[in-house]
Amino acid sequence: MGSPIKQLLGQTAVYGMSVILGRALNFLLLPLYVYVFAEPKDYGVISILYAWVAFLIVLLPLGMETAFFKFISDNKEKKETVFQNSFLTVAGFNSLFLVIALLFSNKIAAWMLLPDHPEYIILLALIVCIDATAALPLAKLRSENQAKRFAMIQLSSILVNVIFNVVPLLFFFDNSDPHQGIMYILFANLLSSLTKPLMVYKDLLNIKLVYNGELAKKMLLYSLPLVVAGFAGIINETIDRILLQNILYETHLAAVPPSDFAQEQALDYAEGQVGIYSACYKLAMLVTIFLQAYRYAAEPFFFSNAQNTDRNKLYTKVMNYLIGALCVVFLGVTLNMQLFKYFIPNEAYWEGLKVVPLLLLANIFLGIYFNQSIWYKLSGQTRFGAYIAVGGACLTILLNVIFIPKYGYTASAWATMIVYAAQMIASYLLGQKYYPIKYNLRKFGLYLGLALLIFFLLKSISMSDGMLQFFVHNGVILLFILLIYSLEKSNQKPKKEPVKKFTTD
Repeated sequence: MGSPIKQLLGQTAVYGMSVILGRALNFLLLPLYVYVFAEPKDYGVISILYAWVAFLIVLLPLGMETAFFKFISDNKEKKETVFQNSFLTVAGFNSLFLVIALLFSNKIAAWMLLPDHPEYIILLALIVCIDATAALPLAKLRSENQAKRFAMIQLSSILVNVIFNVVPLLFFFDNSDPHQGIMYILFANLLSSLTKPLMVYKDLLNIKLVYNGELAKKMLLYSLPLVVAGFAGIINETIDRILLQNILYETHLAAVPPSDFAQEQALDYAEGQVGIYSACYKLAMLVTIFLQAYRYAAEPFFFSNAQNTDRNKLYTKVMNYLIGALCVVFLGVTLNMQLFKYFIPNEAYWEGLKVVPLLLLANIFLGIYFNQSIWYKLSGQTRFGAYIAVGGACLTILLNVIFIPKYGYTASAWATMIVYAAQMIASYLLGQKYYPIKYNLRKFGLYLGLALLIFFLLKSISMSDGMLQFFVHNGVILLFILLIYSLEKSNQKPKKEPVKKFTTD
């Protein structure tokens, strides 16, 4: 393994410490939420609110993180100027957004089928604006390889969130008033978001209020297609919760005589289905946790090696390792579902476990797609990322709208998998045309195909949920890991040069 790969793995490990540990702590909030919110509909409200947050957290930073990395790689001498312009652009845009959200909070709440709770909108607006503005100082830390400081800030923010969730919900929450619990969660998130700018306040104080409009324009022209791509990507990831709420609400309401009680019943049903789906979706986030840690290290790594003459070999090796790791996570979760289901300590939610393998497979395709997407970022052809994402978003909406009325959240899981697979294929084909990287497709097919074969084979064998099943399933996973290790290690051995034989006349 070359030193650049080792550097990437080292950075992934440090970033992963904060991201994986942090996400793990947040992941452990799921049992708490399911425990305190006995009714799935109450957890469904939280899921819907954070589905909207996901959209905003992509839109509000304006793609300036990636633009920052791109522009400093082109001109490292002007790093401070690039950072300054990035930050001021994002801060100005978020200030405008916050004012609009505060002025129209009542109308926005009614539009989201939460007419009695405009306070939710105000708190969410504050959270997303603070997070978006803090993203640039954190990106600067990543560019300076200050992974440990970055990790400390992220972990501190997450610990604040966890503490201010656990203490109020366990010791002060009256579960007869779900609204109180939702407010506790939102306030905890607000305090968590404030932790980031507080921990980089010295960096913020050094920012000069000098704005280069021409540079900002160039950065926005580069980043806005990425925003479109990211926004469309979030449609693929979270729009299903919003569509589930609205479509199931309308479908259920149409089946009964109209009345205020019928409306309330229909909304409770829709939010309950969203709650079940969202809780089970969390199990698939174990792949997403790994991808998030990888993403923080990979993006600067790809840009820093853009001038490397062996970059294509590096990118191919990275892809092999990534696919192998994703397949291991897939098998680890799906073959140990008898254990992972207890992270949802409420049997009212367990009916949704059937969609977890589909969502895990979807996230494998997403990880591959993300890794491939470096071709249009390095080549500056970011419009292709927007095209792929918008196409995927349209397909996501279409599949959900057609099939949710009949199949509910199962349709959403299938749609997610189909769309990510389609995006992966589209990105590969376009990348081979405009920025060819010779990926090892046979190895990709071997790892993924073998993982799926193991999953279906072991699931078809009847075994009780006991120690025998645990040891058999995890023994096979260990063999799978050893296979990947041996294949990758064998490829690193230098080929022996043929011995030349000399003859004398």
